[in-house]
Amino acid sequence: MKLEELVIRDARPSDLPSLVAMYAADTLGGHSDTTDGAADADYLNAFNAIHASPNDTLYVAEIDGKVVGTFQATLITVMTGRGATNMKIEAVQTREDMRGSGIGSAMIRFAIEQARAAGAASVQLSSNAARHNAHRFYERLGFEKSHVAFKMKLK
Repeated sequence: MKLEELVIRDARPSDLPSLVAMYAADTLGGHSDTTDGAADADYLNAFNAIHASPNDTLYVAEIDGKVVGTFQATLITVMTGRGATNMKIEAVQTREDMRGSGIGSAMIRFAIEQARAAGAASVQLSSNAARHNAHRFYERLGFEKSHVAFKMKLK
């Protein structure tokens, strides 16, 4: 694998099987993702909602036409900071057999450049408290632990 061959682009509906497989392989995330065909409509509905949103983009990283990573970026304008726009990065995944090869770093750098181009004041992300390796990864990329996140499951 040559990192210079990595392409980061907007996701397409045809990428869904690869994306779902990555999400389902993530047992630490606890998101109940599955490759069971009964869930296909749920993933397609989510893809369509993201695709229709002017503030959300679902990206894939590919090499030789194969999806090897993904993340979602959302631009959020808030009242604080005089109406600052911030980018939130979500659902960062690298295919398990490709981890440690620089794909995750390339995706995050790409997201940061997209944020700069959009005039964002900051880039934010959250990470499961159990993902110690991910925390070190984000810190190496220049992110600082600055807030405590809270979550309430409704389903």
